[in-house]
Formats: sequence, structure tokens, C-alpha cells
Amino acid sequence: MAENPPDPSEADDSVSGAVTGPAAPRPGGPLSSDGESIVIPPSVLKQQAGWTAPGERVATPAAGGKPEEPQVFASTVRKQEISEADYENVGGGGRLGAVLGVVLAVLLVGSGIGIYVVNQNNDKSSKASDSATSAPSTPPSPTQAPVPPIKDTAKVLPTVSGDFGKKATITLPSEAPDGTFVVKPISEGDGAKINKGDWVSVDYTLKDWQSGKDLQGSYDLGKPLLLQPGTGGVIPALDSSLVGQKAGSRILVVAPPAAAFGDQGNQGMGLAPKDTLVLVADIQRVNAPDARVSGDVTPPPADFPQVKVNGDKKADTITPPPNVTDPTDLKTAVLIQGKGPKVASGEQVLVQYTGVTLKDGKKFDSSLDKGQAFSFAAGGGNVIEGWDKGVVGQNVGSRIELVIPASMAYKDQPPAGSGIPANASLVFVVDILDAGQGNGSSG
Repeated sequence: MAENPPDPSEADDSVSGAVTGPAAPRPGGPLSSDGESIVIPPSVLKQQAGWTAPGERVATPAAGGKPEEPQVFASTVRKQEISEADYENVGGGGRLGAVLGVVLAVLLVGSGIGIYVVNQNNDKSSKASDSATSAPSTPPSPTQAPVPPIKDTAKVLPTVSGDFGKKATITLPSEAPDGTFVVKPISEGDGAKINKGDWVSVDYTLKDWQSGKDLQGSYDLGKPLLLQPGTGGVIPALDSSLVGQKAGSRILVVAPPAAAFGDQGNQGMGLAPKDTLVLVADIQRVNAPDARVSGDVTPPPADFPQVKVNGDKKADTITPPPNVTDPTDLKTAVLIQGKGPKVASGEQVLVQYTGVTLKDGKKFDSSLDKGQAFSFAAGGGNVIEGWDKGVVGQNVGSRIELVIPASMAYKDQPPAGSGIPANASLVFVVDILDAGQGNGSSG
């Protein structure tokens, strides 16, 4: 499934103009007749640390064009292959259908936490770098200074008080930081251990060591950050510090500029150039890429397709009832009732899914077969209407079944090579693994 900027007024014209028409809000992104998403080959991407400021514009090259200067993007998802059904294939496998690229702009609302990924051009003599911004002038790109090694102590450290799951109190020493990149466990949880590529939701408290100012964190915004640590998708202060920790743990991170904003700081966030960032992270939930929800199962109503959950985390078997007729409205059944927070419109949502055609139960795509959960901005028109309306308002931890009429799916323009007939009603079984701040999140 392809992501597009949630608010065209904040997006570069080349992106906001790429998706038009009634078939745009669908899994797999825009149809070929409606334009294409921006394709970013992994070979031309270079990871750098940096943070975007609130309200910054994400600059992108024109569709199909080659950027004349380095371009800056914010992302927690690497460029992936596309499966036969035009869904984003986060893992691998499947031939390319209608080839669509994905740049998932995951921004941390209010505090502006994000990641710069710089698309370098081939001119080695060029040292210019554009930073995504709405200001008339272009600030310098994030520093390329090497990230220092992680240590568990330093000459002086802040002290932390307060309970896990609540905003921390950070008390700074009178001495200046010594430039050490510190990751120090404060309390250890008993939950799942974070491996590289797992999906993690984290609450955090932030402070500027030099100024002593409290910076806006997730507890101020009311929702955790959803990310994949260890994949180079977030700044080292988070990317390098979370792998190996356990859910339920609180950690102190002291991030010198090279592990955070670079020497330019972040004016919109209130962090001056070369300031050290102090971060206290509470690790809320951990989901492996092939995770599924669990709980008491309620069978779907008799007029719904029946669902068999297969072993080895393979795609579910969805069997339509005999002589099934196309619905005129979206039909939803909750198969497992989750106990987590309700998914709000604009939140980044993490799911597993299997999709079949209603008439014959023929599977056309499944994240479970790929072993990779899928993330998208709920309610933002980045997936088919049946998904947006069916997922928003459901609890994290739920398994739901969606019976979607063609008018809320692909209508008469199914993805090329997907095997989905024109004007087909679809059925999805969706596990809602997690939700939090991300692309399109309103906080």
C-alpha cells in the first residue's frame, strides 16, 4: 500500500498532484492513469541523522525526474518492492505490478521529530543540500559527523524521576555535557525484547541540556511514537538506543548533536545549534514484523465470509457464504476485541491483513505471507475508503473482518496484475497491532 502526504497543502506540488480521481485512496496508491508516486531507488539514498521542524515542507523531485540538487525526505520506511496486488511489500517476494514508489513522511507532530534521508546527486563536487522547510531561505543539511559509540555512563549525567508511563522529570547537572552518547536503563520491563526491524511504540520526555528547557514530547501530545528501530529510519538517539531493550523499560538517552539534530540544531523545536538532547523513553509495545493479535475469538455473523486462521502465520482462509451478493455498504465484524486505545483518524496504524474477492474467496494479497506488518495513516485517504472507515474507531489489539463494496474499494479500476476483477467487492481480515504518532498524525 502506498502512502501519500496526508495534507496536500503541506506537500510539495509534485507529490500532491500525483494522486487524483476517485480511485486514489486505495491500497497500492494511485492507479497508473492517475499518475505515479515518487520512486526513490535505494541505491541513491544515503542515511543521515536529523530532525524536521513542525510545519516543514517535504521537498520532492518531480515525478519521473532526476533531482538537480540533494533532496531531503522524512521517513521511517525504506523503499520497498510492490506485490502483484500493488500493495507495498515490506519484506520481499512477488513480481512488480504497476510500479509505484513510496516515501512515507513520518513526522512527530508538535516537537517535529523526524528523520532526514538525503538523496545525493551524482555531482561529487556539489556540497549543497536542501532541507525541507517552509521558510524562504534553505538551512544547511544535517551534520555528517560520525555518530559516537554508545556508552552507559559519562562524567556527569542528568537524573530522572517519576513513574513509567508518565512524563518524566529530568534534572540537569550544573556541568556541561562531555559529548558522550549515553544509553542508560533506568528500569527494566518484562516484555518482549526489541530486535532490529520490530515495530515499537515509545513515549518520551525531552529536554535541552544547554538551555535547560523542556521540549515537547509524546506525553504532551497524548500519543506514543510508532517506529522501527535498528533500520536507519530514525535518528540514532532512537534508532540505536532501543534495539535490545524490553517492553516496559524506561531508558535515559543523552544524545550529542551527531546522534540527534546535528550542529545546526532545530529552531522550530527550540534546540539551539550544537545543543545536546536529553531523552527519556518509555517503551510501551513491541511487535515483531510477523506478529498477530490474540484473544477470545467471536465467529463472524452467518452472512459474513467465514475465517480460518492458519498456522505458521500464513494468510487466513476466507470462505464466502453460498450465493453471496454484493453489499451496498461497508460491513464490519469484530472477531477479537482488543483492549488498546481506539484508532483515531490521522494516526499511523500497524496491521496484518489478508484480502480476498467476495464472490469466490480468491486471495489477492496478504501481509502474513510476506512476514511483514503494514503501516499506514488511518483516515487520510491513503488506502481504499473501506479501510479508512473500517479501521478508524477500532481498538488496538482487535481483529476485524471488513466486507467492502466495490464503490469503497477499487471500483472499475483494480490494480494492474492484481487478479481483482473490475467492480469487485472485497473481504479483508485485519489485525490492528498498534497505533500512534506518524504520517498524518494529529497528535
